[in-house]
Amino acid sequence: MTKELNLSTGKIGEEMAKEFLKKKGYKILEQNVKSKFGEIDLVVKDGKELVIVEVRTKVGDWFGSPEESLNKKKLNKLWLNAQGYANKIKWQGQYRIDAVCIVLKESDDKIVERLEHYQSICA
Repeated sequence: MTKELNLSTGKIGEEMAKEFLKKKGYKILEQNVKSKFGEIDLVVKDGKELVIVEVRTKVGDWFGSPEESLNKKKLNKLWLNAQGYANKIKWQGQYRIDAVCIVLKESDDKIVERLEHYQSICA
């Protein structure tokens, strides 16, 4: 899969995740926030809690599920990103890291085959 296709799939997934979270009552604050540890896909609020959201999107699951790509190294990077962001905005309240994992249909990458929202993926 080319890098351009991966970026396009990622953007499609982020938009789907954003709409999904909005429907669940989350308030979208920011998208694609750059940090020294990488990029935060979505920053949202769930009530009074700040939530850093990692979106993992795949077309089909021939090469593993989106969840499988959330390895220990990636989770550590997410934790550093979340801490850095919270410090940068001087956040005083609770925050957590969630993941939205999406599998798109191979025949039509605009159709969601599966979407899962996992809360508090880093302990």
